[in-house]
Amino acid sequence: MTVILLRHGVSTSNTARTLAGRTPGVELTERGTEQAAAVADRLATLPIEHIASSPLLRCQRTVAPLADKLGLEPDCDERLIEVDYGDWTGRPIAELLTEPLWQVVQRHASGAVFPGGEGLAQMQQRAVGAVRDIERSLSERAGRDVLWLACAHGDVIKSILADALGLHLDGFQRIAVEPASISVVRYTRHGPAVWKFNDTGADLSALAAAAPTSSTPGGEVPGAASADNGNARHRDSP
Repeated sequence: MTVILLRHGVSTSNTARTLAGRTPGVELTERGTEQAAAVADRLATLPIEHIASSPLLRCQRTVAPLADKLGLEPDCDERLIEVDYGDWTGRPIAELLTEPLWQVVQRHASGAVFPGGEGLAQMQQRAVGAVRDIERSLSERAGRDVLWLACAHGDVIKSILADALGLHLDGFQRIAVEPASISVVRYTRHGPAVWKFNDTGADLSALAAAAPTSSTPGGEVPGAASADNGNARHRDSP
């Protein structure tokens, strides 16, 4: 079984540099909409048979063009939803940098529990469980390997990749997952294999951005993503 992990495109929270979390109604920017269309063009020729998605709007908007091209109805799965950042939700990233918990998120993610929210270890357990359950169900139904896609959020995808790589959650900040990037994991009877990660196609503009000092909750690469006009640099947020 092979799953394509797609992160949502650039959102209004990304450009505002706030931690969106599960805030309802967070839309894609013009750039994010363009990314969703480009992803659909890239993937529409593949024999994708199932699309699962976080129920949050930015993910729904990201998979819509691809679902239309493939004639599939995305299946909303609550287990793929963004981390519940609790009291951190909606706050500016610059403000969160001063919180003591920030360093825990960076260096000891498995012990990080957001005030009024969930822990990153809890998130990984539900996200990996969702992927394994879906791929098992698809395999049993089809009686063969199936190529499918899951659209989710930065930290969620990073945690799934860390599990597939055999990497402890404390090291998951070493994985970069940019907006509208795709990562690919193939699950076999002998274990998972990561075929791709953080693939954004031919666009290498992120490499010209200033090197980040730490990762932002949500799987961001600070300074790497483009603003709506495609030229300005900024620090992302989920």
